[in-house]
Amino acid sequence: MKIKSAEFVMSNSDVAKCPKSMLPEYAFIGRSNVGKSSLINMLTSRKSLAKTSGRPGKTQLINHFLINKNWHLVDLPGYGYARVSKSAKKTFQKFITKYFDFREQLVSAFVLVDIRHTPQPVDLDFMAWLGEHGIPFSIVFTKADKLRPLAIEKHVEDYKNILLETWEDMPNYFITSSSKTIGKDDVLEYINTLNENMNLSSN
Repeated sequence: MKIKSAEFVMSNSDVAKCPKSMLPEYAFIGRSNVGKSSLINMLTSRKSLAKTSGRPGKTQLINHFLINKNWHLVDLPGYGYARVSKSAKKTFQKFITKYFDFREQLVSAFVLVDIRHTPQPVDLDFMAWLGEHGIPFSIVFTKADKLRPLAIEKHVEDYKNILLETWEDMPNYFITSSSKTIGKDDVLEYINTLNENMNLSSN
């Protein structure tokens, strides 16, 4: 799929105010500083469609972007950047859970994970939450340019081993690098395939 147009639509924290159209949505989420904005800019070939920041937790709203006039890319707030009390173990905001619970247009989520790190409980917990709620998702390993190929394989294998302790199958996953444009075509073709299954044109 070639992205011919990418337009900012709106930002808000109220799921009820999200776009009313029934266009399919693909939501990107991950811990802060995982490289989410850079990935979105890489996928859309736009330098600053999503705002990048060195400060964790910069994205605090649900951001909708209209891609090729026929689907929405959704930039969701990061989770896990704030220290929370034991009584507030849900480390992602209430409106995020509402988004996943009520947004009928959502086709799939993409959970971003920094491939350099060992599997983090906050990521595993979030994936488990998605699984329990029947929300389709793929894992997007980011910053692959920071590791050698064998190290990438080992880190992915570590993730597989941990996930397969509780999951029947390893979730769909992609290996990406925003700076090296690695994985761009794979992610976009996956989205394109899902769109085509819904009889959407990729033009």
